[in-house]
Amino acid sequence: MRRIILALMMGSMLVAPALATSASAADAPKADAPKAEAPKTDQVEASAVETAHPVARSIPFHGAALAYTVTPGTLTIRNDEGLATGSIFYVAYTVKPAPGAPPRPVTFLYNGGPGSSSMWLHLGSFGPMKIAMTTPDALPAAPFHLSPNQDTLLDKSDLVFIDAPTTGLSRAIGKTEPKAFFGVDADLDAFSRAIARYLTINGRWDSPKFLIGESYGTLRSAGLAFALQNKGVQLNGVALVSTTLNIGLLFQENDQGFVNMLPTLAATAWYHNKLANRPADLTAYMAEVRAFAAGPYAAALAKGHKVPAAERDQIARQLAAYTGLTPAVVMNNNLRVDADRFRKELLRAERKTVGRLDSRFLGEDADAGGEGTEYDPTDAGMTGAWVGALNDYLFRDLGYETNLTYRPNNYGAQEGGGWDWRHRIPRMGGQLTADTSVDLAAAMRRNPHLKLLQIAGYYDMATPFFGAEYDLSHMAIDADRQANVTYKYYPSGHMVYIEPGSSRQLRTDIEAWMDTAK
Repeated sequence: MRRIILALMMGSMLVAPALATSASAADAPKADAPKAEAPKTDQVEASAVETAHPVARSIPFHGAALAYTVTPGTLTIRNDEGLATGSIFYVAYTVKPAPGAPPRPVTFLYNGGPGSSSMWLHLGSFGPMKIAMTTPDALPAAPFHLSPNQDTLLDKSDLVFIDAPTTGLSRAIGKTEPKAFFGVDADLDAFSRAIARYLTINGRWDSPKFLIGESYGTLRSAGLAFALQNKGVQLNGVALVSTTLNIGLLFQENDQGFVNMLPTLAATAWYHNKLANRPADLTAYMAEVRAFAAGPYAAALAKGHKVPAAERDQIARQLAAYTGLTPAVVMNNNLRVDADRFRKELLRAERKTVGRLDSRFLGEDADAGGEGTEYDPTDAGMTGAWVGALNDYLFRDLGYETNLTYRPNNYGAQEGGGWDWRHRIPRMGGQLTADTSVDLAAAMRRNPHLKLLQIAGYYDMATPFFGAEYDLSHMAIDADRQANVTYKYYPSGHMVYIEPGSSRQLRTDIEAWMDTAK
């Protein structure tokens, strides 16, 4: 989490099979040691081997013991010429199947950024150990505590958390430069090769296969659905958590971006009791706001400066009623209230701001009269706990050994236009800015059994749920494939799983969805 794309950066979440190449923690990749210089941490030596460090564990789970093996390790990905290009770090959780039982499903999970490690999903969502949160507020200072996760999916599927290249402990190998991975297509290529490699060395090609990606990880998952299919990897299901597929429509740089954001602004005002006549039912209220956003609001914005004065005034009053702002603020912003300005304006009288990743979180700026917010209180309230707990868990508890430093993210290397947003879809042409809903639709047309689960929090201002609905409703798939898409909503934010009630319901929903993907 940083699980969101560059403009969303916060400051925007297994007995293991024997590996074909058996190795111990002592075989972990070693950083180069240039003469008279400190060891490099961007790359590992070209001769690095795949590693695995299996550790037996067990947690109490719903009145019984859930025994599993946790395996931190590395995969080597190679280009078409067979040259090693990357060492990809993962943590796998596997449960030994009963004798004669069918192969257990395997689920690959990752966060977004681009440039985020998988630590957020790893320690916050479906793994057997979890950082517990009870309220949308900053977590206490150290010591940080992991506890058995009663919402884990491990009883249902083996889980493999993958760190994107150059994040976590994943690194470029040898002469490969880190920037070689900084792009939509380069990222898809790396992940598709890593997943295929994991299937091969662990003998999992015949297992049911699922993807769970969050934020930019949803754009990645949609692209992987087609990329993996072209490699012969047939997926059972793809779950999208806090979705963005069409980058060109995500930011509020066009009218559709403002239409997509409005229901989330209304949900935030509802949560903070800033509505004059607050409805009792949030779900019904969201249906009402959706209808206004896609209808009268979109029509008014489409008219530009030609919108009649009476219509403009009527739209401004309705926007004010939905967002908790004054009609004057709405009018002064030309009916287009930027999300960051809204985060500053909603609780300005209380000298508070609301979070971007989760608008239930509250922040305080030095300048309460400023135009925008200084930081995201969601990020600030959680990052320290996740980084601290991950390092303690991986290196002390599991005993994984490496001379690399775990990178929670690698955003700095991608700033200033470093990420290549172009996307070329095999046999379907190219895009200047990626819209992988096209890839996902292609995969669903070719695989009538592929099931899709869309997961959204009402209070997510980074990837608004109405924007995800827009992306998915504009895929070129017919009614029979549309029936394979399931939508689920939760009273939470970008990280749906940090809200206890939402986490329980999410686990139930994913389990039921997996049962349909056979």
